[in-house]
Amino acid sequence: MAEDDLPQIYLVTPPQMDDALPEALARLLDAHPVACVRLDLATRDEDTLLRACDAFRAVTEERDVALVIADHWKLADRAGLDGVHLSDGSRQVKKARADLGAEAIVGAFCGASRHDGMTAGEMGADYVSFGPVGGPDLGDERAEDELFQWWSEMIEVPVVAEGGLAEAELARLKTSTDFVAFGEELWLAPDPVERLTALRAALR
Repeated sequence: MAEDDLPQIYLVTPPQMDDALPEALARLLDAHPVACVRLDLATRDEDTLLRACDAFRAVTEERDVALVIADHWKLADRAGLDGVHLSDGSRQVKKARADLGAEAIVGAFCGASRHDGMTAGEMGADYVSFGPVGGPDLGDERAEDELFQWWSEMIEVPVVAEGGLAEAELARLKTSTDFVAFGEELWLAPDPVERLTALRAALR
């Protein structure tokens, strides 16, 4: 496949913030083309989240990479981020869009629900993500290959594959998803840059 036809890379931060993380992200962005970064911390502490927004925005802005935050769209606006990723499907897409305006990115994670994905798109989501695709079976309903194939053929809203993406999943999904989202696939590796190199190779 030509490079322009490959799914774009979308990175998801680990749930815990540490001082080394922005530098680690910078190394990834300098090594590989990345379309979007999601700040996805477990904490709900506002000061911690705002400090993280500032630290990551300093990395992404100078590299012209979009930065969105998981769920806290009021902070997205205050911290000057590009938008929000909503983890509860279509429920709050309309409200987030109204608050953030037409220019902001509003994405929605819809599990494996075709219906929820379509609803999110109708309400103004810029992208819909489905998952988990692979990884350990923890009881979540898997987003099957057929869902991505159907979506790519029938729906114009861009689609993201996430959750448990390894070489086998990427080889299967490379023609039916617009973005592939990597989180712990990278951060748990001894060398995240090397791991992303291997994962990108699987897309070709």
